[in-house]
Amino acid sequence: MTTDAAAPAFRLNSDQRNAFAASLLGWMMDAFDYFLIVLVYADIGADFGVSLEKMAYLTTITLLMRPVGAYLFGLWADKVGRRTPLIVDVIFYSIVGFLCAFAPNFTVLFVLRLLYGIGMGGEWGLGAALTMEKVPRTRRGFYSGILQAGYSAGYLLASLAFLLVVSAAGLSWRWLFALSILPALISLILRTRVRESEVWETTQTNLKLTQTSIRTVFFNGKILRRFIYLVFLMAAFNWMSHGTQDIYPTFLKATDAGGAGLSPVTATWIAVIYNVGAIVGCITLGSLSDRWGRKATIILGAALTLPLIPLFAFSTTAFWLCLGSALIQFTTQGAWGAIPAHLNEMSPNAIRGFYPGVTYQLGNVIAAFNLPIQQALAPRIGYPWAMALTVAGAAVAVILLTAFGRQAKGVDFQSREKLEEVASVS
Repeated sequence: MTTDAAAPAFRLNSDQRNAFAASLLGWMMDAFDYFLIVLVYADIGADFGVSLEKMAYLTTITLLMRPVGAYLFGLWADKVGRRTPLIVDVIFYSIVGFLCAFAPNFTVLFVLRLLYGIGMGGEWGLGAALTMEKVPRTRRGFYSGILQAGYSAGYLLASLAFLLVVSAAGLSWRWLFALSILPALISLILRTRVRESEVWETTQTNLKLTQTSIRTVFFNGKILRRFIYLVFLMAAFNWMSHGTQDIYPTFLKATDAGGAGLSPVTATWIAVIYNVGAIVGCITLGSLSDRWGRKATIILGAALTLPLIPLFAFSTTAFWLCLGSALIQFTTQGAWGAIPAHLNEMSPNAIRGFYPGVTYQLGNVIAAFNLPIQQALAPRIGYPWAMALTVAGAAVAVILLTAFGRQAKGVDFQSREKLEEVASVS
């Protein structure tokens, strides 16, 4: 067992540490590679002679393909265990991300970003499932917050890499993708040291004893209805998150359509600072969810987002834009801090490999057109209004959907109730 009996609430044994570190680093590097496109898609567009509106679809295709990866790798993980699919996944997306450095034109880069989306989709679901199955259940929110903060940490690293490689060293955007393979290899080394999930092993035994299939579990009415609900919840979450992040670097540098007109270096330093706010928010609210519950902290983060929108979107100086973006990242990403724990606790043991990841990534499909929509709205109503309207609507949706949903905070995955969940649908 690698749950509470194996370690005190905040201390992890070596297997738990390796699983947690590998999942954190894997998710961090996924975000690093994703946000490289956000930071340099204007530069890539200039090199390839492609408009910003068309370049925005590089992020869209990545988001659209993430459910494919979540489904393929997740279903594989529910059949053979978490460990092998995670190792294959990190090898796959590391190679694809590296090859982006050598794309000769927009079409090739588009195909590579499509393939990268498959790898990115597999990483979060499997990494979060393995981590939440291994860490102490009474502190899942704490570790959930740190794990989800890896997304913002990846964005922060991408911003720093841009400053060092492009702004300071004057190198091409291609170098950013070439260098991204190094930390991905570290994640791969850690993954090889992780033992299989005991929760998965116990569940497999139970499936055989009850002669229950994964398909039977998924198509149980209650579990299927919960799946659909979680997809809509994650659509609202992703719309809120991407609404505050994807177009913001472009808005900070734009000199038209109400853009802030800041220098690329200033805009990137603001991105560094607001990602620090995001990391602190994830860990803070994720930890609080262990005490207050997942629903309460999610609603708190989304509710605090609403009054910050004017400061975030309509400020006109670097200081206030920096403050507004840091605060809104604290609240929006803070709401996200509870999500790895929340989705895994709401998932049946038998299908936890794909259930959390696919709900998350299908929600991303709905939110995938956020950047193209904001980019298309900007010339018509201005960047500030394009961001304000999309973020406000998404935050309200998160509050309402969370309020009407359920939670399973701190549920024991090895409890009789969870293990008999298979038998109840057979």
